Amino acid sequence: MHTTTLGELTVSAQGLGCMGMSEFYGHTDWDESVATIHRALDLGVTFIDTADIYGAGHNEVLVGRAIARRRDEVQLATKFGIDRSAGDGGRIRRGEPAYVRRCCDASLLRLGVDVIDLYYLHRAPENVEIEETVGAMGELVAAGKVRYLGLSEVDGGLLRRAHAVHPIAAVQSEYSLWTRDPETAVAPAMAELGVGLVPYSPLGRGFLTGTVDLAALDAKDFRGRNPRFAGEAGAANQAIADTVRAVAEGKGVAPAQLALAWVYAQAPRLGVTMAPIPGTKRVKWLEQNVAAMDITLTGDELAALEPLAGQVVGGRY
Repeated sequence: MHTTTLGELTVSAQGLGCMGMSEFYGHTDWDESVATIHRALDLGVTFIDTADIYGAGHNEVLVGRAIARRRDEVQLATKFGIDRSAGDGGRIRRGEPAYVRRCCDASLLRLGVDVIDLYYLHRAPENVEIEETVGAMGELVAAGKVRYLGLSEVDGGLLRRAHAVHPIAAVQSEYSLWTRDPETAVAPAMAELGVGLVPYSPLGRGFLTGTVDLAALDAKDFRGRNPRFAGEAGAANQAIADTVRAVAEGKGVAPAQLALAWVYAQAPRLGVTMAPIPGTKRVKWLEQNVAAMDITLTGDELAALEPLAGQVVGGRY
């Protein structure tokens, strides 16, 4: 496993997104999820990503238990800032200093650790200015509870404002063959400031892998209601997955591996360091994702994939 840097934090060049182990992607299995995390560590995938809202804290507990005896191997990332206590219909984005401190202490307790390596603001707050939130996050660094700070789903203006208060190591954003917004929204500021990119959903929430049966998604799987998966949009977007599959077959790799290889190929062009965090709750998909790091795409393959984002039907949420 190669390593890369996010600001001054060194992480494995591929991470593991753990959200689906607790919520949003249908059936979950504690033991299988823990086995997947252990296998990730065995393979050198040591950059582990969670958040306080995934399963209402369940995911942090799961991750904490899984890494308990191997904490020194892990670069542990978690997030705060989305308050779902009033239900998803009443969720708000918070960032007042007392809330920041309370969230951090609660995450440390659930994770069973003394320090969080990378602490993200999950979304820009709506009740205070971002400078106030990042100032409070910086106090967590000074207190030794957090090592580095990150932001999720911000644009260049917000990143610059936050970075002026305290150095930001990473921005986590959805980025894939069919979601390329960060290229114009935030990557130029990241390159200027030396901030790393952590692409989440680099496999298009599984759509680009060609393994998702849209008709079989259960009630607990939010993709059944996602604008890109549901109804006519899902049928129209199948052409994107078909192109990915065709290029992958021509190269002799899995569609998921091709999609990940494309993400890695963009780092030099964008001028940023990058550590994608494909999410999975199964060992076989984890192993397939790790193998993608050895794949290099040709100019013709990149050209075939280039137009796909412009063909997407439906919003991200």
